Amino acid sequence: MIEIVRYSPDMRADWDELVAGARNGNMLHLRGFMDYHSDRFDDHSLVAMRDGAMLAVLPANRDGDTLWSHQGLTYGSWIMPSKHIDPSVMLDVMQATVDSLQQQGFKRLVYKPVPHIYHRYPAEDDLYALWRMGGQLLECGISSTIDLANRLPLDRGCRSSANAAKRGGVEVARSQDWEGYWQVLTQVLADRHDTRPVHTIDEIRLLVKRFPDRIRLFTATAGQELVAGVVMFELGPVAHAQYIAASQRGRELKALTLLFDYLINHYAQREFCYFDFGISTEQHGTILNRGLVQQKCRLGGRGILYPIYELKIES
Repeated sequence: MIEIVRYSPDMRADWDELVAGARNGNMLHLRGFMDYHSDRFDDHSLVAMRDGAMLAVLPANRDGDTLWSHQGLTYGSWIMPSKHIDPSVMLDVMQATVDSLQQQGFKRLVYKPVPHIYHRYPAEDDLYALWRMGGQLLECGISSTIDLANRLPLDRGCRSSANAAKRGGVEVARSQDWEGYWQVLTQVLADRHDTRPVHTIDEIRLLVKRFPDRIRLFTATAGQELVAGVVMFELGPVAHAQYIAASQRGRELKALTLLFDYLINHYAQREFCYFDFGISTEQHGTILNRGLVQQKCRLGGRGILYPIYELKIES
């Protein structure tokens, strides 16, 4: 018998233990990461229980009559352990989820499955169960990802740019200059995109303190000037790049190309399976940033879907 209960703080140790050993869980699903922005979201995470033991966990938040899994995370579906769950069990979990949400007055579930490249072991049991319950594709983003065991070489233009950056004196390395890079990042986002980083410098500092071995900053410098950078989240088998920026001088020096060349080789040598650049879509996937995706493809990236599903809850 599967019982769906709402997460409470006293479950934190068991939750984190399950995520750490899960087929499809990573740092984003640990409570220390999720809870840093608890003031922004009405947490309504769920726990599937069987015989008094935690079977699976669902990072989630409530927004009116909708349960999201999870608006504060790139993805966050039912996180499943390596044992005890097969498609038949997940079908029972999903049915129990729908029954529980119906009793609580929810009208729909918006479900953001963990893309398969982040799985430590195959874990798409939930997608079958979701389809069986009537789930429909709501939106779809596309990321660019490198298979590090079979990576494509940089195209001729990127190789030329990387060599030009070297000749221009650009040097790349891991850095602890978070404040310096956040100034560059903030300026670039304001000037080029009229936006700002999702994380403030205090928030990223907090996350780095909590996960010093999984969140790393790499920068490119010219002389003493910081001209480009990338924040890397190490998420299970995937090295995920985000907060990518280059100053005007960095763009002139082609610093990002050299930095990415360094990072791709760095993570290949550390036996990661994939290097993920993140999505290149906007407006819920309906707009493809062609220039951005072409840049990523020239570095060797190819398409991986980030789908989002909707399941309507009948009253």
